[in-house]
Parts: sequence; C-alpha cells; structure tokens
Amino acid sequence: MKVSKKYAKSVEMLNQKSYDVANGFETLLSLPKAKFDETVELHVRLGVDGKNADQQVRGVCILPHGTGKDLKVLVIAKGDKADEATKAGADYVGAEEMVAKIQGGWLDFDVCITTPDMMGVVGRVARVLGPKGLMPNPKSGTVTMDVTKAIKDAKAGKVEYRLDKTNNVHVILGKVSFGKEKLIDNFNTVIEALTKAKPAAAKGQYFKNVSIATTMGPGLKINVTL
Repeated sequence: MKVSKKYAKSVEMLNQKSYDVANGFETLLSLPKAKFDETVELHVRLGVDGKNADQQVRGVCILPHGTGKDLKVLVIAKGDKADEATKAGADYVGAEEMVAKIQGGWLDFDVCITTPDMMGVVGRVARVLGPKGLMPNPKSGTVTMDVTKAIKDAKAGKVEYRLDKTNNVHVILGKVSFGKEKLIDNFNTVIEALTKAKPAAAKGQYFKNVSIATTMGPGLKINVTL
C-alpha cells in the first residue's frame, strides 16, 4: 500500500511500541500535520464477544471539551415538542415530511432525535438511518420527551460508543487544535465510560488494544489496563 511522505515520516518518528497517556498524546501532536485541523480518534478493541447479548457494550458520554464539530441536529416531533425543539436550537424540525426527505436521500444531519410517539414514523427509515448510526435509540437518549436536554447534550459534545462486529469501539476525541490537555480529558472521559460499561459476563483482559490516531496519521498504542 502506497502511503504519503508525511505518513511515512510519522511512522519513523514513533520510537516506542506503546505509550502512556500523556506521552502518547504529546507524541501524536508532534507528528507532521495535515493542512487542515485533523480529527483525533480513539479506537479500542475490547475483550468481549459481541455475538452474545450479555456482552454488548453501548452507551453515551459527554466530552468535557466537545468534539470540535458543529453538529446538525434533526428533531422529528409534532405539536408542542416540535416548538420546544425549535426554541432549543435544533437545526431541522418536522414530522412525516422529514421522514419523506430522508426516504428521498436527504441526510444532511449528524444527530436524529425523536419523541416516543413518533418512533412508528421514524421506523420507516430505520434501514437508512441504522447503518449510518443515525437511528434514534432510547439508550443513547435520542428517543425522549425531553427534547431540550437531548439537543443541548448533542450540541455540547455527546458521543455514542457501540461495539462493532469485530468487537471494536471507535470514538471521536476532538481536534488536533484542542491541544494535549483537552484531548486527554476527553480520552479519560471515554475510557471511564467504557470501564463502567464492562459487561459482567466479560472475562479476562477487557482493554485488549487502545490506540489513538489523527485523520491522516498512524495509530499510537496507549497503555490502558483493566
């Protein structure tokens, strides 16, 4: 696989197989940078078997410094709840007409929130929203009557973590421009959330592999034990 000169140089600068948290983020931020403000990502392989219902790992947490991304929020609701959503700062608010737009291929939003009474309507586009991680879910707080809180949480930097088919979790930690301290704060928040979400049925080492990476850079293994 052909890689860029910056990527190759970054790999050469990695002089350890693994890093502690502080040294890891310091090293990550010292690598050659792209011409844009890259996103910093966290990738975690967990010692669970996602094929078993009692070993699923899924939840949400609010990053103390946000994600660095201005999220567009869609609220599917009617009546007073639609009015509430508009006042709370939702970017798009509607009911059946929004579902029709999604059916027509429109997906210009990052978070979809709905009220319980509208789940039947939203279910019409479950096959579209589900694979993209946009389907409202009570566990993530996006199916709720408290649409104001849901909107504020989304805008404040709420991120959802969920186990994929290979038992990995992928979460955005922020932007390179955040700097070391803010990124570490966000990192610790996610690791703490994943620790609390450890299934009782999970045996052995829980954090099998933890790595951080920028959009265009190589991954750095971080020492986290549990």
